[in-house]
Amino acid sequence: SCYLPPLRYPATCTFKGSLESEKQQYIIHGGKTPNNELSDKIYVMSVVCKNNKKVTFRCTEKDLVGDVPEARYGHSIDMVYSRGKSMGVVFGGRSYIPSAQRTTEKWNSVADCLPHIFLVDLEFGCSTSYILPELQDGLSFHVSIARNDTIYILGGHSLANNIRPANLYRIRVDLPLGSPAVNCTVLPGGISVSSAILTQTNSDEFVIVGGYQLENQKRMVCNIISLEGNKIEIREMETPDWTPDIKHSKI
Repeated sequence: SCYLPPLRYPATCTFKGSLESEKQQYIIHGGKTPNNELSDKIYVMSVVCKNNKKVTFRCTEKDLVGDVPEARYGHSIDMVYSRGKSMGVVFGGRSYIPSAQRTTEKWNSVADCLPHIFLVDLEFGCSTSYILPELQDGLSFHVSIARNDTIYILGGHSLANNIRPANLYRIRVDLPLGSPAVNCTVLPGGISVSSAILTQTNSDEFVIVGGYQLENQKRMVCNIISLEGNKIEIREMETPDWTPDIKHSKI
């Protein structure tokens, strides 16, 4: 099927394609529909034609088997590359509480998804979940950075504890001929932030803007994230001269 996916908010969209590949794809996953329902669908949107400054897309829904990630929002999905293969990685987010626990008063109540790592093979349509001892609490609205076979998870909000811990996790995925290997390392030097915007400024550098450091306190500090080899460095950058609208708004 080739069509545009239904409206969903906030859905996650990730660019897929190695630096050597000219193939451009966008992975759309999760989010709420206009009917306030959560979606577990995964769509792959591809650039099929560029002609006279007009870009044509093709969107295909992917059916998954195995450990399919439950419907969620506020999560992350990234692509990792190892030994010539690629895999999608889904982590975190929130979902509605199970139907058996719902009452009229809390029908739309949400809870943190279990802190499992899902490896999604978009070529063969299969998904496998991994439980890592370093990931004990569910997280939502965190920041994720993918580079080659590694993903860095920063910040996030734990709904169960109502905190924004200064998390910094390094998740490495090895894709040999046999079963994949996933490991997690807890790193020092994380930051407390949720719902921030991440922008890549060059191949080894990213900028984090906005978000929240407390429930009702916006984060006005910006950070530069530098990746070099297996090292990650997070440092504050010069704060822009925010406009009054940004300074005084609640969002």
